[in-house]
Amino acid sequence: MVQNPPAQSMLSQTLFAVGDLDVSVGAAVLGFGALVVILLIAIVVIAARSTRQRAAVSDAQAQRAAELERRLTEMLQSQAEASGRAQQLGETLATRQSELARVLGDRLDAVTHRVGQSMEQSTRSTMGQLRQLHERLAVIDNAHKNLTDLTTQVTTLRDVLANKQTRGAFGQARMEAIVQDGMPKGSFAFQHTLSSGKRPDCVVFLPDGRALCIDAKFPLESVTALRDARSDDDKKMAAQRVRQDISKHVQDIAGKYLIPGETQDMALMFVPSESVYAEIHDGFDDVVQKAYRNRVVLVSPSLLMLAIQVMQQIMKDARMREAADQIRDEVMHLADDLGRLRERVQKLQTHFSQANEDVRLIAVSAEKIDRRAERIKDLEFDGDDKAIEPPRGKPELFAVPMSRKLQAGE
Repeated sequence: MVQNPPAQSMLSQTLFAVGDLDVSVGAAVLGFGALVVILLIAIVVIAARSTRQRAAVSDAQAQRAAELERRLTEMLQSQAEASGRAQQLGETLATRQSELARVLGDRLDAVTHRVGQSMEQSTRSTMGQLRQLHERLAVIDNAHKNLTDLTTQVTTLRDVLANKQTRGAFGQARMEAIVQDGMPKGSFAFQHTLSSGKRPDCVVFLPDGRALCIDAKFPLESVTALRDARSDDDKKMAAQRVRQDISKHVQDIAGKYLIPGETQDMALMFVPSESVYAEIHDGFDDVVQKAYRNRVVLVSPSLLMLAIQVMQQIMKDARMREAADQIRDEVMHLADDLGRLRERVQKLQTHFSQANEDVRLIAVSAEKIDRRAERIKDLEFDGDDKAIEPPRGKPELFAVPMSRKLQAGE
């Protein structure tokens, strides 16, 4: 081969130096060519790798597409199943809803019925309570009216008791009511005049012929003053006034109504108020004892009732003692009547014995008649209910005895 010297010399020229190494143009061309070859090889390798990667990516995408399609199919199946389940659930819900509506309707009807019954019962109960309330209001109105009347009566009673004369008349009227309720007529007298000319409020005639005097006294003013007293001095003065009034009443009764041989040895001072009597008896025992010593007994309405009952029993015992002889005579007459009754009973017993004997004889006669009737029945034919007919033209056999026996059997 013929070489071109200028070209060879051009390739031998130094292109650049790297340190101590000189790089010629030929070496640079060779290096560039080698670099290009390497680049081509690299591009081929990269292209091959890229092809394999695209194939792998395509396979992966295909697999992913297949997987996505499979999943989409499963999703469609699941959606279909879900749709079926949703439809079934809707039907179930509709059925449950209808059942719930029916149950709610039934329960609502039941609740409405119960509420109606409850309201009816509540209405009846309310009406009953209102009726009872009206009745109680009527009772309250009557009680209020009675209270008003009682207030009027108390006011009238207070006005009556404020006057000494009307107060005395009140005490005497109450005593007269107690005596009249407990004693028989004729055993007492009001404003009876004694031999001394004095006239007690009431006298009771006891069996011994001496009268028991009862006089009504009502020391209301002094007792009221004692109740209204606030200070010790006022209470002391009021208590002294009560003692003076009661002592004066006791002395008047003892001096006027205790007459030897005409009246009893003791008289009764009637206090027409239980509270006043209790206050006198509890707070003024010395006055009460002094009255006992003067043969005057203080009595309240209840004690006067008890005394009246005792006097009534005394009178009854006296009347029984007076009638003792008459009772003895009546008992003797009763004994005579009893003896006559005994004799009549004995006679009646004799008559009963005779009647029993007659009944026994009658029974014996009846038995004989029965036996004779049986003998008459023996004359009949067996099985024939008709009586035996006698032959014609001949006298009847046993005609008279049969007629007599039948009459006896009747």
